Amino acid sequence: MKLSNAFSLLWDLLAAGRIALLPTLKDVLRSPSLIFRPQALSRTFMAYVWANGFGNDTDAGGRPVKEHLITPNAYGVVLDLGAGHGHTVRYLDRERVTKYVALEPNVLMHPKIRESAHAASFHESDGTLVILSCGAEDATEILTKLSGSPVNTIISVLTICSIPNPEKTIHDLVRDVLAPGGQLLFYEHVLSHRPDVAWWQQFWTPIWQRGFDGCKLDRPSHLYVRDLKIAYGQEEEEPWKEGELWGKPEEPEEHLFWHQVGRFVKK
Repeated sequence: MKLSNAFSLLWDLLAAGRIALLPTLKDVLRSPSLIFRPQALSRTFMAYVWANGFGNDTDAGGRPVKEHLITPNAYGVVLDLGAGHGHTVRYLDRERVTKYVALEPNVLMHPKIRESAHAASFHESDGTLVILSCGAEDATEILTKLSGSPVNTIISVLTICSIPNPEKTIHDLVRDVLAPGGQLLFYEHVLSHRPDVAWWQQFWTPIWQRGFDGCKLDRPSHLYVRDLKIAYGQEEEEPWKEGELWGKPEEPEEHLFWHQVGRFVKK
């Protein structure tokens, strides 16, 4: 692997620091207890990074993939995991989607979610927009907030990388929150199949996750979904009646952010 590719993350780290370090320090001065709450501190830093270019640039970089994955497939009640600033709502066909449920534990992101959703004609006042601050791992709370009704489409865009206990979380979401016949759509950066790239992903992950709200570069998220087995009592079974995986077109294999895209339909 070329060293220029191996150390390419340095530019992103420097850019993030230039954008978010000073406003984060100002927040620490206003609320010194942030120093003792590392997750809250990371979310504060991430909110500034995402609001000042990273969010829009990341969305633009994946736009063709999301137009192909989300727009023709998402339908009914849509649960958007790690909604960020609500970029996903821009790809929803309003004629096919009845409700947009934005799941975002970082409450600093919520005003932007609301703004994006309103622009796409989803509103809390008429029940077509729901914003949840719990985590994806809180399947029971998600169902409670939705009055026990499962969703038709779960979308994960660059989110599984930062979910605690991702295999159990995906298991519970698919088993309990996704309706029969519903679908899981995802676009994720994942652990590379190339050992040399994977080594560098594992090298950078402890550093990267500190500033980017737990984001890990070395998760095989696509395999968590593809190889999922659902436990019903003592029995486990394959939950998918169909599924497809593909890569991001024209993406270099030495890219540390190596992406996989998937559409899986529940039995």
